[in-house]
Amino acid sequence: MRWIPGRRSENLEDRRGQSIGSRLPIRGLGGLGLGGFLVLLVLSAIFKTDFLGLLSTGDGEPGPASEEAAPVNDPREEPMVEFVSFVLDDVQSVWRNLLPESGRQYEDARLVLFRDAAESACGFAESATGPFYCPGDRKVYIDLGFYRELRERFGAPGDFAQAYVIAHEIGHHVQNLLGNGSEARRAQRSRPDQANDLSVRLELQADCYAGVWAHSTEQRDLLEQGDVEEGLNAAAAIGDDRLQRLGGGRVNPDAFTHGSSRQRVSWFRRGFESGRPESCDTFAE
Repeated sequence: MRWIPGRRSENLEDRRGQSIGSRLPIRGLGGLGLGGFLVLLVLSAIFKTDFLGLLSTGDGEPGPASEEAAPVNDPREEPMVEFVSFVLDDVQSVWRNLLPESGRQYEDARLVLFRDAAESACGFAESATGPFYCPGDRKVYIDLGFYRELRERFGAPGDFAQAYVIAHEIGHHVQNLLGNGSEARRAQRSRPDQANDLSVRLELQADCYAGVWAHSTEQRDLLEQGDVEEGLNAAAAIGDDRLQRLGGGRVNPDAFTHGSSRQRVSWFRRGFESGRPESCDTFAE
């Protein structure tokens, strides 16, 4: 991906130099990050324990924190920080132009970089939960170590795979601004039997929104050879069916909360090919 290094986004909040005692993630389903479900799903299959049950269904409130010695930031991470900054600003710039067509002015989200654990309006998160968007404070949370996991554990290397993660989480912010997220969470509380299906639809829509942004990068000649394949590979690598197989269990579609590899690739591709947010109505299908 062609990008401009050397600057940090005004919407970037760097908490890597802060440390919070290890805490149980208690975010609600609407704040569940891209990697969080995946890790919990694998652990549940391996240890035959319902780690997903540790997640609350509400928006969550921060608990008490314990302060520890602050770690020192690794200067070798600075190029990645600059890359995240560039992608964050680029994705939000695209939505700043697109969202008014849907009758809503775009409002910037902030992105928090953290190490090990972070406090949010949706509760405490640990690095193992992966990137997530919290609707309570309108912030995306990312531990840069997740990108290593994405490359090494999930087999999705490349800078555009990393960009896809940010675009997906900002997709959840777009849902929040449009009211899709809060509407789906209310429906989940009133109809628990449909909770998983609604979660899948939310995640697939965020994938499609990531594809809409990717379409814009192609139009502006920011894509390099292989970038689209990296994005599609990342979407496929974190499908529920693939993660269930990696966990050593059988594929159980009733337990899906993010969608199968095929579904995730299909909706990302749909957004990429159309470039139109209105093509991403996963709730109508």
